Amino acid sequence: MKHHVLLLAALATGPAIAAPTVTRLTPPSELFSSNRSDPVIARFLPGQRFDLQATIKPDAGQKITAARFFVDGKQVAATVALRDCASGCVKGLAPETTIATVRAASSEAAGKHEFSVESVQADGQKVVARGNFEVVPFTAAMGPKVKNIIILLGDGMGASQRTAARIVHGYAQGKAVQPLAMDSFTATAMVKTASLNSIVTDSAPGMTSYVSGNKNNNNEEGVFPDDTVDAFDNPRIEYLSEYLHRTQGKQLGIVTTADVFDATPAGNAVHTSNRGAGTGIVDQFFDDRSQTGLNVLMGGGRKWFLPAGTPGSARTDALDYAFSTTDAHTAEIVKRWGVAAGSLDKSRDLIKAFQSAGFSYAATKTDLDNAAADKPLLGLFAFSNMNVALDKINGRRGSDKNGVNEGSVVDDFGLPDQPMLDEMAAKAIDVLKRSPKGFVLMIEGASIDKQAHLMDTERWLLETLEFDRAVRVAQDFAAERGDTLVIVTADHECSGAALIGGSVVTDKALTELTAKKGVANLRNQVVGVYEKAGFPRYKLAADGYPETTDIDYRLLVGYGANADRYEDWRTKKTPQRDGQQPFASEAPLKWYSANAQERDDALGEYLVTGQVPGEQAVHTATDVPLSAYGPGALTFTGVIDNTDVFFKLAQAAVRGAVAPADASGAKRPPKPRR
Repeated sequence: MKHHVLLLAALATGPAIAAPTVTRLTPPSELFSSNRSDPVIARFLPGQRFDLQATIKPDAGQKITAARFFVDGKQVAATVALRDCASGCVKGLAPETTIATVRAASSEAAGKHEFSVESVQADGQKVVARGNFEVVPFTAAMGPKVKNIIILLGDGMGASQRTAARIVHGYAQGKAVQPLAMDSFTATAMVKTASLNSIVTDSAPGMTSYVSGNKNNNNEEGVFPDDTVDAFDNPRIEYLSEYLHRTQGKQLGIVTTADVFDATPAGNAVHTSNRGAGTGIVDQFFDDRSQTGLNVLMGGGRKWFLPAGTPGSARTDALDYAFSTTDAHTAEIVKRWGVAAGSLDKSRDLIKAFQSAGFSYAATKTDLDNAAADKPLLGLFAFSNMNVALDKINGRRGSDKNGVNEGSVVDDFGLPDQPMLDEMAAKAIDVLKRSPKGFVLMIEGASIDKQAHLMDTERWLLETLEFDRAVRVAQDFAAERGDTLVIVTADHECSGAALIGGSVVTDKALTELTAKKGVANLRNQVVGVYEKAGFPRYKLAADGYPETTDIDYRLLVGYGANADRYEDWRTKKTPQRDGQQPFASEAPLKWYSANAQERDDALGEYLVTGQVPGEQAVHTATDVPLSAYGPGALTFTGVIDNTDVFFKLAQAAVRGAVAPADASGAKRPPKPRR
């Protein structure tokens, strides 16, 4: 890889002297990586904060003695923290390698900017490396500023998942009988989902691109990559929540059906290069709430909030952080970003800390219903990920496992009183709407992705239906208010789900064919394509979910990014074992299947060979739909990058909606070279 580096000799004459080199320059840029000025990788709002950093390798036996950063030729007036790699750096770096950092830089000037680092080693040799970034300007508004922003994120929800949920709602002679709420939004765009280091993103950069305007590496949240092993000292990027809380006083709400430490919820407020560092992630939610305006946090994840030693606790110092206030490398994070230093405190009772700070605490739906709307709210309804909609609904309907009267899944988990996502969304809005300056609310349907990974069709299908009910709650609020912009999208698609057709047999016949086993029975006599697929007819109960998913002539779903699995087309009685649950190794959860083959191979013996190794389906690189409703919705059209979404949201909140052709973000592509 070529780096845009200029070596400056200290002596004009004499023998050649080796000089230092810059191996990494942050923010990332093509100017540094390949000496091309386009495309510009890093983009920021006027005044949005970000860190500058360089990794510098001196000549053997030398030491870096000084470094300065410049933007457009003007020196950045801030402390440059230097740390060597004698310890705490990634493998392969020489101990004398130095990391130079300026924390919380920003620029108000719109347009492209060149930045550089100038480093000097002990013998006087210098190196200059250059990169670039862009400040995207706000433009004149065509309408009023939006007060509230609601982001609904269906994790892993591609076009196929949306379409499947619509089919369950019903079709008549080719027309949707009852469109999804997300289908009724004003505008729709297609979103490119690549992360900083792959065409296939994971959920961390998939979320942060929407709320920071920048690409992150897979597994990283709100930071650029660096060369240290510390998961919490990476160069930071200011989130939408932080920017709007700092400049406007808006509050933040985070609602998910996952563990709250998970990538999507954390990717709205937490800065770390390790999406799995649960203790530090949840501590940062609380300790830095003055920076993000966090006022609502709901989902699963109680295990991270319980003191170590408490049954179910997962808190550990190994996944926490404590910034040194004497080491400038981390001390400048605390000073310049105004955040807490943190501490290694595995015995911390974080639920009690939230309550002492004035938060109501809800552990069940009953608690949620009774929680005061005029206080901040913490809701933790499971030890890790919440149970999925199919299992929660079956529990509410009478404690059965998809019609088999032998106790419910939620009872097996010991969590029979969990709220649905739409109920959580309604409560979050009820709390946040009291914010005089408005709010940013992220609502995630997390297990669309988690169940698609497991190739559990009916469970992700009902997750999508549950998610759409939360979409309706947000849409109704926005319609009533007129000052709220709502977007519904996904971070990526999961599993390559394909709606291949419909069953040509009844459920009873399907059961009989399962007993006969094999491809000749379960594929050749079941799968109907084209006109043979017909229109599967699911009957919705009063609660809005299918009375049963095991209907005659059912929808059939295949997968294009699947692991090996056995297919029998019927609903799985129980979910797969969730290894993130602290009691997964205890009865009755230990009896749940560990993987898809264990779950299905005793049934029809119809093996579907996977395209990927391992036990789970994977994310795909396909574009995902985004639908928008409310002021500024019409700026979300065409094919856009995931980072463009951030600038459109910020424009609506800071200046007001613009005409679609003037929307900041997506640009006209350059003319091809002749």
